Formats: sequence, structure tokens, C-alpha cells
Amino acid sequence: MARLHLFDLDGTLLHGTSAPVEISRQLELEAETVALDLAISEGGIGPPEYAAQVHTLWAQLTEAHVTAAFEAAPWLDRIREVWAEIGQRGDYCAVVSLSPSFFVERLTGWGAHAAHGSRFPALPFTEPVDPAGVLSAAAKVLVADCLCAEFGVTRADCIAYGDSLSDMDLFAAVPISVAVNADRRLSGLATHSYMGRDLWEAYELVQHAR
Repeated sequence: MARLHLFDLDGTLLHGTSAPVEISRQLELEAETVALDLAISEGGIGPPEYAAQVHTLWAQLTEAHVTAAFEAAPWLDRIREVWAEIGQRGDYCAVVSLSPSFFVERLTGWGAHAAHGSRFPALPFTEPVDPAGVLSAAAKVLVADCLCAEFGVTRADCIAYGDSLSDMDLFAAVPISVAVNADRRLSGLATHSYMGRDLWEAYELVQHAR
């Protein structure tokens, strides 16, 4: 039976940062977005409020800014090598993130079989964010279930990688999980834990697990 590897983005594939922070850096609005990241991590705001506020910050955002943010971001090492290995073994890999889909979906170019994020309007923005398209921790599980159906696997065949409480529901739903540079609250729920900058080393913890 094939396996499905489910990767979080912010703080997991991106080391010590989030896609919105990296995008905002291009607009010199990094500090404002770091504050929003802190607010959502502490439960002060929810994903719809977060999305609405970054949407307002990004009034001048263009595709060129997003491309620059993606290329300059502090990615973990050997992401593409891990995903190539997963594909060669007949398994699947997907990214499921609360960050904007226009950033997340770029990872299909690196070998992810699927990439899902919160839906934002097309750039440059002329429409508001639809709260119904904003993902949450619980929604990650629903997306995972859809991916399982797409790839012909079950939750029992899934491995989740994440770093924060937004991954808690997914960790609880699958049998194998890897906390990557995670806070203590999530590490305590994971079957494996990794600290470092190389995704291959995290992947090795579960490479032969069945």
C-alpha cells in the first residue's frame, strides 16, 4: 500500500518563519505580520481574522513580490530530494497549509503531488477574502481525507509533518507524525521529533515505517 506524506509549510518546510511573513518582508511590512503570527499562535485571533488582516496589509502585493518571497525564503535543505525519493518509492507527498494558496501551490514545481492553502483572490487584490476558503487546523484533516481519496490510501497510510498547534488535529488523525522544529505542545503528541535544517534527516525517521 502506498503512503501519503502530509507536510505543513510555516515553521516546518520554512525554517523559523511563515509564508505571510516572507511575503510581507517584500513590502517592508514584516513586523506587522510577525505580530499577527504571534496573535494567531496564542489564540488571540482565528484563521479568518488573520487572513482578512494580511489581505489588508497586502493591498500593493503583486506576483513579482510573491516570486521574490518564495525564492528568498529560508527553506529546509533537501526538500526536493525527499519528495523525489517519496515518488520513486510509489508514495505521495502533499503540502497542506493555512498560508495563501498562491504561495503554497508553487511547491508542486518542487515535486509535491498536491499543495493546498487558504484561498485568496487573484493578485493584485480587487476582492475581499472569502472566510469560507480559509483553512483551519480542523480543515487540514478534511483536506487530508480528500487527498486520501484522490490517491487511493487511507488515514492509516498517512504520515504528517508539522511544528505547531495548527497541526494538532492532523497529528491526532494519523498513526505516524514527525514534529519538525516544533514547540513542546506538539512534540509531546508526535511519534517522532526532529530539530534541524535538513528535511531528509526528518524523513529518515519514518522512511521505512509501515
